[in-house]
Amino acid sequence: MAGTALVLGGGGLTGIGWEIGVLAGLAEAGLDLADADVVIGTSAGSIVGAHLTSGHLGLDEMYERQLAVPENRSAARMGPAALARFAAIALRSRDTVSFGIRMGRLALAARTVTEAEQRTAIARTLNLTDWPARRLVITAVDAATGERTAFDDTSGVRLLDAVGASCAVPGIYPPVTIDGTRWIDGGVHSSANADLAAGYGRVVIVAPMAASGGPIAGPRAQGERLARQGARVCVLTPDRAARAAFGRNVLDPAKRADAARAGRRQAVAHAAQIQRVWSD
Repeated sequence: MAGTALVLGGGGLTGIGWEIGVLAGLAEAGLDLADADVVIGTSAGSIVGAHLTSGHLGLDEMYERQLAVPENRSAARMGPAALARFAAIALRSRDTVSFGIRMGRLALAARTVTEAEQRTAIARTLNLTDWPARRLVITAVDAATGERTAFDDTSGVRLLDAVGASCAVPGIYPPVTIDGTRWIDGGVHSSANADLAAGYGRVVIVAPMAASGGPIAGPRAQGERLARQGARVCVLTPDRAARAAFGRNVLDPAKRADAARAGRRQAVAHAAQIQRVWSD
């Protein structure tokens, strides 16, 4: 097995901040994961992955942007109640496909902002138009069939649409329409989708959401399976301080800076462990 894979999981705005903090902290410690052979992004991780692989911003600038005072706008809400609802649906589902179908129904029936409004918001956050030259994979789930897909530059799908689909949290944001198909958050299948790193010899999973439930495999279980297949794997999830920094609403932009700082601090404690996995 050869090659390196960086897996960036979902986790809202605080997840974006924490992931960027982790990556910036590791780079400061001399370990730049931006050189991965593939970056696999889900939801929040799709945004971080797109910025990371595009190279239009350095990690220091990405980090500083997380510390900036957020725009004065009301936060969408995805707190413990919403997460508990998703978990309850997962426990009633026999597999990831049936869970995806149930979550798709929830998403299609929900009252949210319009698809056009959300697309504008994603475009403002992403500020990119073209797929990067480096390999980026972005996950999403078909709202009708519950099946996961992995978009990349060969899919014939615009980067903006792929990221928007991956970030379409059911019940919070509208499904994204691509060629007549409605897509929802890739985190519906798995918060990290680290199984897509199968075949790579060295894998680092940075996952803001560590929990699993019902048929949904968590990042640690997926990492253990990759290790059994012969890969060297490190799974990094938020420590207690980072979870406290996230607060009770992962979509609150006011918590983004605290999450980024927590991620940067946590990276220092894990740099040596990740170095052993990442380096030859």
